[in-house]
Parts: sequence; C-alpha cells; structure tokens
Amino acid sequence: MGPAQGLAGRAQLRLLAAALISIVTTCRASPAGAAEATAEQIDQGHEIYAQFCATCHGRDMVNTGGFAFDLRTFPKADLERFKSSVANGKGQGMPAWRDQLSDEDIALLWAYVGSGGRN
Repeated sequence: MGPAQGLAGRAQLRLLAAALISIVTTCRASPAGAAEATAEQIDQGHEIYAQFCATCHGRDMVNTGGFAFDLRTFPKADLERFKSSVANGKGQGMPAWRDQLSDEDIALLWAYVGSGGRN
C-alpha cells in the first residue's frame, strides 16, 4: 500500500468514526432504553399521574409521608418493573391499573416519573 492509499484509508476510517459518533449521539437513549421523553410526553404523563396516582403518591410526586412509595426515587433504569407495578399492582398497597390504563398511558406516565417531576 502506497502513501496515498494509506491517507485515503485513514480518511475513510475518520469518516466512519465520525458517522458512528453521530449515530450514537442522535440515538442516545435514557437509562431505561427508551428515547428521551419530550416535554409534551412529560406533560401528558403528568395529567395521567394527577388523575390516577397523586392521591397516594402525592401531588407532583411529593409524598407527604404516607404509605406510598416516593416515585422521585424510583430507579430510572427499571422501566419493566415500573410497567409491571402499574399494570399488575403491588400487594394490597398498590392497585392494578391494567384495566384503566393502556400501554401508551403507562409509557406517558413513565415519561413523567422518569423526568423526576419536570413539567
């Protein structure tokens, strides 16, 4: 391989590396593996939260010391656990919402909870 071919190969390698970095940056996901939630999704999740969750978990996820889990501390990398808890409930303390909330509703709820309460 001559000097010109070596330079061309390195240039191609640099282009490939730049493209890979661009793809990774563009597709960067949240710890749960889903794309970062939009402000609109967080707002919609907040509305669902206010209707179904605030009674027990507190307004804007601020638990006033009751028996319910403080959702601000819910592990952000544990989407599956969250979905299961919402859909299937948790013993006597957490009702199952699968008959009232769709998978899309639960995803929007996660957008809000995963945001830490931003809205």
